[in-house]
Amino acid sequence: QVQLVESGGGLVQVGGSLRLSCAISKTITNINHLGWYRRAPGEQRKLVASMGVGGNTNYGDSVKGRVIISRDNAKSQLYLEMSNLKPDDTAGYYCRIVGVTVDYWGQGTQVTVSS
Repeated sequence: QVQLVESGGGLVQVGGSLRLSCAISKTITNINHLGWYRRAPGEQRKLVASMGVGGNTNYGDSVKGRVIISRDNAKSQLYLEMSNLKPDDTAGYYCRIVGVTVDYWGQGTQVTVSS
């Protein structure tokens, strides 16, 4: 069974930065989608950033220009670099990997941005 474990969340002040990591326990073949999602209290989970098979990236409108998604295959890690954080970025952040027949989610890491 594949496990995704997020880390790197925490409490940060407005304008600060964080790097979230997602450790992938096993090699996954035929990946179609790698992504970071977030869910704020009372809201549905939303896409923050994603990466496709060819390395193409896509970002949510509210975070464009402030986040970067990247991948280190050698370390089996997926990253989300976030900068210029705002109170509206406060949420649980989840990584997700989708293959042909599989769809894995991590348990999430909390990011709280204080003003």
